[in-house]
Amino acid sequence: MKDQLENLASQLKTAIAAADSLAALTAFETEKMGRKSEFNALMKGLGALPADERAAMGALANTLKTEVQAAFDAKKNELDAASAGAIGETERIDVSVPGTRRDEGHLHLTSQAIMEITEIFRRVGFSRVRHPEVDWDHYAFETLNMPKEHPARDEWETFFVDAPVSETMGKMVLTPHTSSGQVREMEKGKLPIRMINIGKCYRRQIDVSHVPMFHQFEGLLIDKDVKVTHLKGVLDYFAREFFGPDRVTRLRPFHFRFTEPSFEVDISCGICGGSGKLDDGNKCRLCKEGWLELGGAGMVHPNVLKAGGIDPEENGGFAFGWGVERTMAMKSGVKLDDIRVLYKSDFRFLQQF
Repeated sequence: MKDQLENLASQLKTAIAAADSLAALTAFETEKMGRKSEFNALMKGLGALPADERAAMGALANTLKTEVQAAFDAKKNELDAASAGAIGETERIDVSVPGTRRDEGHLHLTSQAIMEITEIFRRVGFSRVRHPEVDWDHYAFETLNMPKEHPARDEWETFFVDAPVSETMGKMVLTPHTSSGQVREMEKGKLPIRMINIGKCYRRQIDVSHVPMFHQFEGLLIDKDVKVTHLKGVLDYFAREFFGPDRVTRLRPFHFRFTEPSFEVDISCGICGGSGKLDDGNKCRLCKEGWLELGGAGMVHPNVLKAGGIDPEENGGFAFGWGVERTMAMKSGVKLDDIRVLYKSDFRFLQQF
């Protein structure tokens, strides 16, 4: 028994010393030092020895087991140190090398346009204001001189909110236009007014030039002795600043309930150059005939001034409201023939801007 224990312990120490990797040492531990190992089998045989030999062999077995375990621990520490040193060489970081710059995003094209529009009007004295994007029928329609039967107040045109109806303000709506801020601005009681209101609007429309949620900018100027020529001058100024000197605008007589006289503001199409046709001879998808409607404009209706607490005999004004996305689509160089692309989250498109 003594010879068997000493020979086995010697073999284990030799095998431990020969291990060249942590993986090999771990495999050795499982096979040669585990519960089912040959060494443990010999230990279990001690019980069959005579009593006078059992104690001596037990002490020897424990001594040899301690020596084997010490040899194993020493070898493991040696291999651990070698492995750590190798990692230090293969995975070390050279802090003097410039880091990899993370990708940076940028403002959405619509946000860029809003900032540019705000700055253009700021230079001629228009202050940016904000008004609710969920508003009452009172401000969205009633104070804007729209009768109860007006088509815009139909649920097929406007998104009505499922909320309690107010006796004085009517139903609550997702505002269909920034014009709902006109009377709110007048109710502040500060004249003259020269505001630009930019916000989200909601309508039940979707095609190449409409989306259900879009942005609109509303200009309102109220002062004494305001004329159509002042309106035309502001619109021409904006067209030159935003679209460039090669683009042409026009005013068409129109009818809006909240302005009188009223106009539609058009600009020559930036996709087809105002011809209505593309280079391949096909009709322009966006404008169809060379002009794109940007939005409405006109002199503020006396009834709207009265609703805002302003005497139309003392003060007058003009207003205009254009869609930000549609205006941006007509900017030279953008060549966007379907504004729905703006909100498809397609990086291939958005990263161009």
